[in-house]
Amino acid sequence: MITILCIGKNKDRSLRDLEQEYVRRLQAFDRVEVTELKDEPTPGNDRPLEQTQAMDREAARALDRIRPEDYVILLDLHGTEWDSESFAARLADWRMRGRRLVFVIAGSLGPGAALTARADVRWKLSDLTFTHLMTRVLILEQIYRGFMITAGRPYHK
Repeated sequence: MITILCIGKNKDRSLRDLEQEYVRRLQAFDRVEVTELKDEPTPGNDRPLEQTQAMDREAARALDRIRPEDYVILLDLHGTEWDSESFAARLADWRMRGRRLVFVIAGSLGPGAALTARADVRWKLSDLTFTHLMTRVLILEQIYRGFMITAGRPYHK
């Protein structure tokens, strides 16, 4: 089972359609669900304490959905980057552990400290900046690509 745990709602119809398309494709390999959690209002940059508190509240909501036995992959600007083949190998390894994989996309301010501490792996998708909604589609596409690479199917090239 794979869960994509997202802080915030996807209100963009075209991106939601793409998201659903990759979820549909992934069903051939594993059960996949996308779970949306409420995001906090974003305080201004001049309010660091309020930002930290918002991140902590979002982290608490995410942690409420994560079980102790889950393997948590946190999308994080300070995480590790992989190419597609390396990610496919990691994905296969993670799945062999027999635990639910939970990919977490934190809110726009980033992950709270407790969420970062809970992560088993921190994944940096790219040096580029993507919207959180685009990141959802990109993660699903990379998971699908990883399955296709592992299966030796031609999607990757």
